Amino acid sequence: MGEDKRLAAVVALAQGMAAAHGSRGAWRAAAVGACRALGGSFAALSVWERELGRLRVLVNVGERAEGEDEFPDDESYPVHQFPEITEFLHERWAGGGEPNAWVETAEGPAAGRRPGYVHQRVAALRRRGRGCCVVAPIVLNGRAWGELYVARPAGTPVFDRADADFATVLAAVVAAGIAQAERLEEARRLAYTDALTGLANRRAVDVKLDEAIERHRVDGTVVSLVVCDLNGLKRVNDTRGHAVGDRLLERFGSVLSLCGAMLPGALAARLGGDEFCLLAVGPSADEVVKAADELCRRAAELELGEGVACGVASTEDPIGVVRSARRLFRLADAAQYRAKAERAAKPVVAGRGGADDPVVRLADAPSAEAVVERRRFRGRRV
Repeated sequence: MGEDKRLAAVVALAQGMAAAHGSRGAWRAAAVGACRALGGSFAALSVWERELGRLRVLVNVGERAEGEDEFPDDESYPVHQFPEITEFLHERWAGGGEPNAWVETAEGPAAGRRPGYVHQRVAALRRRGRGCCVVAPIVLNGRAWGELYVARPAGTPVFDRADADFATVLAAVVAAGIAQAERLEEARRLAYTDALTGLANRRAVDVKLDEAIERHRVDGTVVSLVVCDLNGLKRVNDTRGHAVGDRLLERFGSVLSLCGAMLPGALAARLGGDEFCLLAVGPSADEVVKAADELCRRAAELELGEGVACGVASTEDPIGVVRSARRLFRLADAAQYRAKAERAAKPVVAGRGGADDPVVRLADAPSAEAVVERRRFRGRRV
């Protein structure tokens, strides 16, 4: 391949990774771009997991053999099967050398191997009908991150030293792309995460709730929302300081996550201040109420605070047609408001108060009527 074509291939790889959505997309773009750039038939991107002592495959592209899924769940290999990793980590880098790529062929053993040694890669090449591969270490933030692997089928030209040098260049481009993808992932995570509790934030709830209501409209999927207001936070802040108040928020966040785990796939979130919620898509309304009941019980046992006011709204209950996320949120919020006004020790559930359910009436009332309803609730005590 000429210099101009190689330069174009590098640009195409970098552009593909930049345009990818999320880490998975970046991994796939890296493998596809490197495979094309090196004229390979198959490529894989793997990460070295030091704590587990293994090389784990992230993505396989091209002509995959049996057992090679595009995004494997658990395709991994013990690092001790790959002595060049140890060589790279402890010898090549110790002297300050660059992490150069190398070539393996199905003819094996590779140059420099001890007599009679058949490398795992050589055995894999033979088993999968491939003639050769080039392996390029990927270095990220000054540390060995993983490797780029590109193979060609048996009977085609074997990779040469120039190909290995080019693979080294491609690995550097891939490393830059992975670093950028990880930064973007972190930025997205922070954009949808509450900094204090580590739970999802209001923005994340809005997105997920809109998606959930769309599913409900299409196929009737049950969508339930638990809205809670942490009681006593202001008193804790005023009498013991905001640091102690923050500790209460963090502890309640942990309780919320624990109870949310009772509902597969539930999203636990802090809406802001002392307001939290659980969004469940799929579980029945009764399952959600059970989790909310457990939440109330555990919150009452916290050392700080005064328990929680908890409201539940589910499309499975008699609350009328739910066409928007906003209506379900109003229903759950109205239920929570009633729970707080009545100092209820258990969750209040929208739609379970009879034919003229006061929570549904409050949620659906025009703003002026809603004020009257709220004042009426505020006067009630249990």
